[in-house]
Amino acid sequence: MATAEQAQPVDVAANLAAVRARIAEACREAGRDPAEVTLIAVAKAQPLARIEAALAAGQRVFGENYVQEAAARWPELRERFPGVELHLIGALQTNKARDAVRLFDVIQTVDRPKLAAALAREMDRQGRRLPVFVEVNTGGEPQKAGVLPERADAFIEACRRDYGLEVVGLMAIPPLEEDVALHAALLDRIARRNGLSALSIGMSHDFEVAIRFGATHVRVGTAIFGPRPPKRPQPPPASGSTSS
Repeated sequence: MATAEQAQPVDVAANLAAVRARIAEACREAGRDPAEVTLIAVAKAQPLARIEAALAAGQRVFGENYVQEAAARWPELRERFPGVELHLIGALQTNKARDAVRLFDVIQTVDRPKLAAALAREMDRQGRRLPVFVEVNTGGEPQKAGVLPERADAFIEACRRDYGLEVVGLMAIPPLEEDVALHAALLDRIARRNGLSALSIGMSHDFEVAIRFGATHVRVGTAIFGPRPPKRPQPPPASGSTSS
């Protein structure tokens, strides 16, 4: 039986070229230099072959959502493909701060004092000063991570003053059903009053609009790699076993 990847071949190089062309066109329409926009290829749950295809096509900036998934593949990939810049774009637990600082080059999801403190300690311990983004919950969604917009200024200041973090920008994941332009504009206002120039917002379905409203980093997965293969069903627990 063919696997999901074999049944649905993806021309990653062609998709990547198309996304780059769309970024360039969006920048042209906005009167911006395409060099101002960093394309982050989102590798979450994608097969290794597709990631290797993107690397072979020259892509070097990638985003991962999970520390464990990144740890399983990027050390070896970095040896074969020099110059990779790896961004953590998923929620980070404080107990994974050590591995995150070791594996990643940029952390985009700093959103609470406990995490900021844990990252600062690990950066000191490992002698690495990683740039970070503060994640802002621009939609005020209770199920999502991110500091609320009205608390962002104080948190950014605390990250700098109390923890010595190098805050370089803001990141947001707007509600899917809402216009990304409104959220990009809000993120931009917060960034400007805090002296920040980097805005990570915009995904496969809306990155062109986000660019027109100031995005400097766009996180694109499906438009490059195609749909993620379905998760394999987990076997049922053995009879008599219990979960903890």
